[in-house]
Amino acid sequence: MAKTKKDQVVNINGKEYKESELTEEQITLVNHVTDLDNKIRNSAFNLDQLQGGRNFFMNRLETMLAE
Repeated sequence: MAKTKKDQVVNINGKEYKESELTEEQITLVNHVTDLDNKIRNSAFNLDQLQGGRNFFMNRLETMLAE
């Protein structure tokens, strides 16, 4: 039995579009935006880790200098 591929729905500015209704270029642009959104989330997560690590080491340094 052959499986049918479900048509993906993309939400852009509150409006839904079926992937089959989009041109190849539009699908590529959607993929770029999705990838960039993921990279922004990952960068924000990494920045939180870096800031937390810096704060930890600065606090240790300040404690050592105060002794």
